[in-house]
Amino acid sequence: MENQPKRPSNYLALAIISTVLCCIPTGIVSIIYASKVNTAYAEGKYEDAESASKNARLWALIGIGLALVGWLIYVAFFGFAIFTGVMNG
Repeated sequence: MENQPKRPSNYLALAIISTVLCCIPTGIVSIIYASKVNTAYAEGKYEDAESASKNARLWALIGIGLALVGWLIYVAFFGFAIFTGVMNG
C-alpha cells in the first residue's frame, strides 16, 4: 500500500465566499481550481492536487483583495465628496 500524503484543502468555502461577496471573475477561477483538488487527489495526482489547492486559495485571496481595494477607493472618494460638500455648503 502506497503512503498517501494528506489531502490538501480545496478552499471551496473561501472560493464561494469570494465569488458571492467580492469578485466574481476571480471567484469563479478559484471555484474551478477548488473542484480539481479532490479529483486529482483521488486519481493519485498528489502534486496536481497540491497545486490546485494553492491556486484556489490564491485566486480567492486575490478576489478578496481586489474587493477591499475597491471598497477603500469607494469610501475614500465618496467620503471626500461628502466632506468637501459639507465644507462648501
